[in-house]
Amino acid sequence: MIFAIEEINSSTDLLPGIKLGYRIYDSCVSVPVSVHVAFELTNGEDTVFYEGMNCSRSGVVMAAVGDAGSSPSISVSRVIGPFNIPLVSHFATCACLSDKKQFPTFFRTIPSDHYQADALAKMVKYFGWTWIGAVHSDSDYGNNGMASFLEAALREGICVEYTESFFRTDPQIKIKRVADVIRRSTAKVVLAFTAVGEMKVLLEELALDPPPPRQWIASEAWVTDPNLMRFSFCAGAVGVAIQKSVIPGLRNYLLDLSPSEVAASSVLTEFWEDAFSCSLTESSSLRLLRELSSRNSQSVAERKTNLLL
Repeated sequence: MIFAIEEINSSTDLLPGIKLGYRIYDSCVSVPVSVHVAFELTNGEDTVFYEGMNCSRSGVVMAAVGDAGSSPSISVSRVIGPFNIPLVSHFATCACLSDKKQFPTFFRTIPSDHYQADALAKMVKYFGWTWIGAVHSDSDYGNNGMASFLEAALREGICVEYTESFFRTDPQIKIKRVADVIRRSTAKVVLAFTAVGEMKVLLEELALDPPPPRQWIASEAWVTDPNLMRFSFCAGAVGVAIQKSVIPGLRNYLLDLSPSEVAASSVLTEFWEDAFSCSLTESSSLRLLRELSSRNSQSVAERKTNLLL
C-alpha cells in the first residue's frame, strides 16, 4: 500500500498535481476495533494528515481502503457512509455489500460471493459429489456465503448432510461439537466456507482425534494456505482462488529498505522477521546496518536478496 501511494505521488501521469497522504490502521479483524478506527477517521483529529506534503485539505479523509473482512467492512461503511466517505475493499466478498441502498459508498475490487457460491456448487456437481457436509464461519462472510451456496446446491441437485457454523473465538466445547459432527458423518466431502482463522481452529481440533480422510471444498479465504493441508486426514482441497499478480517494482522496493527504515514500521518489521526468520529489534537493526555498510563487496540489495534465497 505504501509502495503504491509513493508510486502515485512520484508519477506525473497518474494523478498530476495531487499528492496522497495516508494513515494505516490495523483493524485486527475485529469489528469493535474497526468501528473505533472509523470514528477516528470521521472525527479528523489530526491537524496535519501527512506531514511533509502540502495537502490541500489536511486532516480531511477523502476515502478509506479496506477492510479485508466483510463484517469489519460492513461496520466501517455504516459509520463513514453517511459522511459520503467511500470505502474500497480488496477482500470483503459478502454479497450483502452489493446492496447499494444499505451501502451506497462501498466499492470493492473483488467479486461478490454470489458468484463464488455458484461456482463452488457447479464444481461439486462436476466431480459427482452429491452427498456432502458443510461448515462455515459464523460471520457475515460465512453466513451469507453458505446461504448462497445452499441455494446453488439445491439447483444442482446436491444433498447436504449437515451445516455447522462456528467462530474462532467460540468456546472449545463448541468447536469440538462441530468436529464431532464431521467425524460421525457419512459424507466424505466437506465444503468449508470459512475464514482462515476458523479453518485453522477446526483442523487443529480434528487432529486431536483424526477422522478418515476427507476431501475439502474450499472458499477463497483459505484455499491457498499450504499450512492448512498438512494434516493426514485432509485428502486434498479444491476451490476458488484469487489470481495472483506480479507488481512491478515492489520486490526492489522491499529489498532496498534499510534496517532502520524497517524497524520504524511495525508492518515492515513483521514482514522482515517472517521473510528473513529473524527478530528485528532496534539494537539488532543498528548492528545489521553497520554490518551491511562495512561490506563493500556486495550492495545492500544483493545481500538482502541472498538472505531471501
